[in-house]
Parts: sequence; C-alpha cells; structure tokens
Amino acid sequence: MEQFIEFIGNHLILSALWLVAILAVLFKQKSGASKSVGPQQAVMLINRSDAKVVDIRDKKEFDSGHIVDALNIPLSKLDQRIAELDKHKDKPIVVVCKMGQHSSEACKKLEGAGHSQVVKLGGGLTEWKAQSLPLVQK
Repeated sequence: MEQFIEFIGNHLILSALWLVAILAVLFKQKSGASKSVGPQQAVMLINRSDAKVVDIRDKKEFDSGHIVDALNIPLSKLDQRIAELDKHKDKPIVVVCKMGQHSSEACKKLEGAGHSQVVKLGGGLTEWKAQSLPLVQK
C-alpha cells in the first residue's frame, strides 16, 4: 500500500488520467443503459401486463422468425413510425433486436416520445431462441 501511495505521488498526471478514464467509462455506461429484462421476465410482462413487443430488426429478419404478436418497426424507420405506438403508452413495451445491442437506442427514442415503461430484451432474439421459446415464422 505504501508503494501505491508513493507511485500516485510520483505520477500525479498519470494517476489523474486513469481516474478520469474510469469515471468516463462509468458515466457512459450509466447514461447509456436501458432497463434490460431476460426472456422469462419478458414473457411475464407480455402475459401479465399485456406488454407490446416491438421488433426493430429489418423485415427479412423479422419474417424469418419473431415473437408472437410482435410489431415490426425497423430501427431505421422508428422515428417516422413512432406514432403507431401512441396507443400503447399505458402498457409496457419490450424492444427486441437480434442480439440486444441496438435496442438501447430504440428504448431512448421511445422514452423521449413519452413511453415510460420501456425495456429491452437482454440478449435479443438470440437469447430467446437459446431458451427454446416460441417463434412465429412466415
């Protein structure tokens, strides 16, 4: 511990940069994080709270398999089609993408449009499939 304190004393600028980097990473993670639910929690939201599932993948991926009664609004068209979800403002919305990486952006847009109960499916449809949950295929 004594050596650590001595190192910090001898390298103030380096130590300060490390502290700033760590704080920046923590701030970015906290500000960008949407509430995430697992597949089982999503099923409970759908069954108990009549949650609406919004699939933000493109039409081709959506047609290859999607959650029952999911609404397909590709992320690239979400800004133009967000009004379609106004009738669901009082219900939870579960945002689904392929692997759970792009749904945070959609959650932010929906929250900005006044939806208060927006969550993303952690792991996306990949995790849904991994747990052998049902899909509709056209």
